[in-house]
Amino acid sequence: MDELSRSLAATVQQARVAQDLSVNALAERSGVSRAMIGKIERGEAQPTAVLLGKLSGALGMTLSELVARAENTGELLRRAHDQPVWTDPVTGYRRRAVSPVTDGPLELVEVELPPGASVSYPADAYIFKYQQLWILDGRLRFHEGSQVHELHAGDCLQLGPPLPTTFHNPGTAVCRYLVALVKGRG
Repeated sequence: MDELSRSLAATVQQARVAQDLSVNALAERSGVSRAMIGKIERGEAQPTAVLLGKLSGALGMTLSELVARAENTGELLRRAHDQPVWTDPVTGYRRRAVSPVTDGPLELVEVELPPGASVSYPADAYIFKYQQLWILDGRLRFHEGSQVHELHAGDCLQLGPPLPTTFHNPGTAVCRYLVALVKGRG
């Protein structure tokens, strides 16, 4: 297990404890089993993007915020080589936390989705008010509830209210996209 994965495990546990949540309460909120939460917190299992999405949403933060907290430097400038990158061990989905860790509401995330890969999130993983996807390279088939958006390089989509989503790369090349989001306030 790499250093970021160990730090993510500690960050999930710290966030849970800071909110005075038991493992059972977090399991109930997130839909992730108690056993899996325990394995993640102990560093015995490397969580997937879907599991981290469920846990971060249940903890009241975005997935990027969770990754950023795991690598928090406190700097207002985050140089490219200092931006934490997390890779889903199952799909190869890579998520780069571009924005510096601040208390501000704006967050930028760069994602690379391998050809044929899909990542799905439940509606309750979305704890922010506004989210846009800007396709930088490749193609993205984005399922937003029952609606399907076929997106190509240069397209930008404003998401609607929180719904279950699936990000799917139907192409033969990596799909790279920027996620811009404004975090919700209580």
